[in-house]
Amino acid sequence: MTDTALHCHITNDPTFAENGCTVYLRDGGDCWIIDPGPPPQAEEILEHIREHDLRPTAIILTHAHADHIAGIDDVIAGTGDLPVMLGRGEWPMLTDSRENLSSNLGTPLIVAATDVRDLPVGTELELESTRWVIGDVSGHSPDARSLYCAEHSIVFVGDALFAGSIGRVDFHHSDGAKLMTNIRGTLLTLPDDTRVISGHGPETTIGAERATNPFILHGL
Repeated sequence: MTDTALHCHITNDPTFAENGCTVYLRDGGDCWIIDPGPPPQAEEILEHIREHDLRPTAIILTHAHADHIAGIDDVIAGTGDLPVMLGRGEWPMLTDSRENLSSNLGTPLIVAATDVRDLPVGTELELESTRWVIGDVSGHSPDARSLYCAEHSIVFVGDALFAGSIGRVDFHHSDGAKLMTNIRGTLLTLPDDTRVISGHGPETTIGAERATNPFILHGL
């Protein structure tokens, strides 16, 4: 653990209550924007960045369903060109409304980002003094990623794991068996006190989910 605070500023949209997050260590420092969702998230993220004099270095996606990518273009418009980082298997979802599920909502979404980068499983990213390990949490979507920082005992899991639940696996590109394998192999191997920041809903911990989550206890 460390004495340096990690700030996670979460915003929500009124339709999906998706957790878009700005992560940083200090005012005036670098930040990541994780899963910027539908309005008014981008506006709220940009306002927070201005208030704290932050320097965005990347948009990082746990996965590329519409409710996790809808704010990308507005964030880029307000910050300048940023790399968008996500698992390579999710890249087509940025420009395919069927794959990102927005076509089902009647408002097809295409993201115009031009600097798209991979997040290979097992690699590390650095945010100032912190290191984050990229994990495989695919199953809800084809190539979803988690971001784990041991120093701060926190993991971002997207829609793989929720407080008391797991991600939906009834989409055409979902795989329930793969999701459960990755939850057990990627997430449940983390310490019990690890904070879990999900794509929707409240924060939880690995220990709480190990002990009480019905899908972990009993399976799908």
